[in-house]
Amino acid sequence: MALPHVAPGEITRLEPLGERLTDTVSTALFKAAQLEVVRLVLPRGHTMREHRVQCEITLQCMEGALDLTVDGRTQRMQAGDLVYLAAGQPHALAAVQDTSLLLTICLLPAA
Repeated sequence: MALPHVAPGEITRLEPLGERLTDTVSTALFKAAQLEVVRLVLPRGHTMREHRVQCEITLQCMEGALDLTVDGRTQRMQAGDLVYLAAGQPHALAAVQDTSLLLTICLLPAA
């Protein structure tokens, strides 16, 4: 059974999960015609091999740390960091700590 999404106008807290992080799974917060927002949870050691998303995205690290590889260049993301990725830009993730991210996906094709 799918979890309910946030309704328009409904307030949702996105504070760090802290001790609950290890027991939390990734959750789609909402999906609309043009936009999808997901709380992505990556346990320490978890990787997402290089892939591409057809649309523009942002990743905001809410807690923890991960190595983000974009176009072959690796950078460390920590709590408070935000990155924008262009449509089709290759990237990979490797959690160096238990990490939660706010993933925003623009569902409209890039102009």
